[in-house]
Amino acid sequence: RRAVLHVYEGRCALTGMKLVNGGGRLETEAAHIMSVGDGGPDASNNGIALSGIVHWRFDRGLIGLSDSGDILLSSKINDREGVEKMIHSDRRARWPSAPSYRPHPRYLAWHRDRFGFQASN
Repeated sequence: RRAVLHVYEGRCALTGMKLVNGGGRLETEAAHIMSVGDGGPDASNNGIALSGIVHWRFDRGLIGLSDSGDILLSSKINDREGVEKMIHSDRRARWPSAPSYRPHPRYLAWHRDRFGFQASN
């Protein structure tokens, strides 16, 4: 968690928000891309910093990511306009500058396959 939040500078990769609670603790979450229960490692390149609501949507397959960081939106989203207002306007995730910390394409592909994302989503 600490390493993922550090390389994303505490910001949600999809919204850019840096949420800090009243006690000074980051509320941005370190999310697994490929779940540990499905064999995903507890490694920084299988993690991404997300705000709580984006994390929830990502875990339920309402939001996905291409290998290059394009934000993919599921047709199952019931408030697409609201989600589009929340994410970066260019619909691109912000990856860490160090390539070794960026999400590995294998885990991103697993997530897309699990939730049925196509390249054109």
